[in-house]
Formats: sequence, C-alpha cells, structure tokens
Amino acid sequence: MPIPVVHHPDYSFPFPTKHRFPMEKFGLLAEYVRAKGLLTRNNSFRPAPCRQGWLTQTHCPDYLNRFARGQLSAQEQKQMNLPWSTGLVRRTFLAPSGTVLAAQLALQHGIACHLAGGTHHAHFDYASGFCILNDLAIAANVLLRQEGIERVLIFDVDVHQGDGTAALLANVSGAFTCSIHCERNFPFEKRISDLDVALPDGMVDEDYLAVAYDTLQQALALSKPDIVLYDAGVDVFQGDPLGKLNLSEDGIRLRDRLVLSELKRRGIPVATVIGGGYDDDRMQLAMRHGIIVEQANRVFGSD
Repeated sequence: MPIPVVHHPDYSFPFPTKHRFPMEKFGLLAEYVRAKGLLTRNNSFRPAPCRQGWLTQTHCPDYLNRFARGQLSAQEQKQMNLPWSTGLVRRTFLAPSGTVLAAQLALQHGIACHLAGGTHHAHFDYASGFCILNDLAIAANVLLRQEGIERVLIFDVDVHQGDGTAALLANVSGAFTCSIHCERNFPFEKRISDLDVALPDGMVDEDYLAVAYDTLQQALALSKPDIVLYDAGVDVFQGDPLGKLNLSEDGIRLRDRLVLSELKRRGIPVATVIGGGYDDDRMQLAMRHGIIVEQANRVFGSD
C-alpha cells in the first residue's frame, strides 16, 4: 500500500492567476499523485481546522484573530503578500493541522507526506514571504508536548532560509532547526537557526548533494531526534524564478532519496512538507513537488 498522504481540497481555492504565489499547485499536486496511484482512498488523510490551543502555543492570539477577521493593517497585508479572502483564511487554518497530522502518521508508519506546508517565514505576530502561520513550528511545539517525544529536528532544504522557524523555536528546548539555503536570497535579514548552511548562487547537483548529506549527518548527530520534519522545497530547481540555485530535477530526486534513505536506515520517523516552488508552468511545478511523494514510496513503500 502507498504511504500515508495528507491533503485537503481547500488547500487550493480561486486565486488571482497572475499572482506570483501558485495557489493552484496544491490541487494539481494532489491530482498528479492520485494519477500515479500514490494517493488513494486507502492512504488519504484529511486534516480538520487547526486547534486554537495549537495555534496560540506558537502565534500571537491578537494576530490570529485579526487575520481571521480580515483586520490586518495595509502594511501587514503588504508583508503577507497574499490577497485576503475567506478561502485564504480557511486554508491557512487547515494547513498547520495537516503537518501535525502527517507527523502523527509518521510516528505510526515511519513516514507520511503532507501535500502542503513548509511556511517557514511566518513569525510570532506577522506574516512574511507568502507565509501566514508557521506549520513547522506549530507541529514541533505540539510534538514536544506529547509523551515519548523529546527532540524534534526540522531539516529545511527550501532555497530560502527558515527565518520564522528559527525565531519561533530559538528558545524551545528539544527543537532543533537546520536550514540549507541560498545566501543571497530572501529573507535578506537572516535569523540564527541551530544549524545554518548558506550556499552561493548557481550551485549545481553534485556540490549541493555533498553539502546536503554532510549537513544531514551533522544535524542528526547534534539533535538526536525522535522525529524529523523535512521541508523538501523545490525552489532550488534551476528554472525557479525565486531560486538562484541550479539543481536539476534529478538532483532534487537524489536529494530526497538521500535524506529519506538515511532516516529510514536510522529508524527515525519523518514527515515531509512541500515548501516553496514558484515555476510559472504550474503542472511542471506540481510534478516537481510530487518527487518527494514518489521518493517516499520508493524508499519506504516496500515495507
């Protein structure tokens, strides 16, 4: 049977087609993995809206309320860089719950894939870089409050630094944040993760994969995690308009296989999120995001 996949049809909703953020990619991704036989009635899991208690462990209650009611200031909306709508509110409060659900499924099955998530720029009381709530920090805080989980590693290979995750979890005992990102890219004011690896523009497959492998080994040695949240962003792709790195699709495939194989070898549960990807060819982008689901099934699917 295919591995557990978390998705919700409301992750995509009517959205301005010329907007830089590809809101339709979540629905296209679900269609793609369904067509590949990797999302079926038997392995599909749908999150409920995020519990209030989970949200307020990580984010400012006043910010949450004002966002939900469409009462953010013009400056706050500009920083969010997404047009407010009831559809946006619904998907925003669903997606972090999806990452928590994927993490719980990973604890049971060793692996689970969330067809959204990785909103790592969101901070305590403000949105940034298309990220309104930080699902990775929310999930880490939920996990660390449950019995048997003492250490959580967030391994983030999105091309942009996970600044919000680093800031939100800086003083959380048991949370270890690791970010491998392009140095001269957004956010231009970086935060300090537990382990940061800044890459030069234009890095190609072979050099990148060596860094990813070494960094994973270092992060695992330092964090000794009970579970890993893996942000498998595909904006490292050579054609991504917000990227600045030069990975091929084969490079992304090898990266994901490398990470998942090592975690399986060590017996560490892993929940994956899709992170960033901004290609104007939305179908190609959805297929690229599908790589992590394909590799998860290749590495774990025979069990």
